Amino acid sequence: MNSTRDKLILSLLVAGAIVLHILEFMLPTTLFFPGAKLGLANIITLFVLVNYGFLSGLQVLLMRIIISSLIIGTFLTTSFFLSLTGGLFSFLIMSAFYYYSSKFSLIGISVWGAASHNLGQVIMAYLLMSNWRIIFYLPYLLILSLPTGVFIGIIVLKLEKYLKFDLINKQEFDKN
Repeated sequence: MNSTRDKLILSLLVAGAIVLHILEFMLPTTLFFPGAKLGLANIITLFVLVNYGFLSGLQVLLMRIIISSLIIGTFLTTSFFLSLTGGLFSFLIMSAFYYYSSKFSLIGISVWGAASHNLGQVIMAYLLMSNWRIIFYLPYLLILSLPTGVFIGIIVLKLEKYLKFDLINKQEFDKN
């Protein structure tokens, strides 16, 4: 990732992830699962992981979390640490499944990412609040991980199919 073009594309992907994160932040949460979100910014993270590699994916994730939290005013708050921990758990698990297991599709990897994001957030919430009862929220979040992970995985598959450009091969956008 040395050329100006490569940095520009990565910057655009970071900007897209930030927009999705802020958009989702502005949406109301559900009554049944307070705080539960779709994880729209993970679309970009998983797309970058698959197409541009581990380091680029990690950069996009970290820049998205830090810049978004600065914009919405949650930097170094509980929300920031929950987002950071969930994002890192999710990214590491998705990376492990992507690089070391051929048994999972992008949808399966996305579901694992959603579940591990929730696990990471519950662990961090426990550490911040010192209240073990937060663990009882985890089964509900894990159940919710299935439809949200499938949804995100399907979108990433569609991006894979229709967005034809590559940092390494210097391909252009598909004109069709």
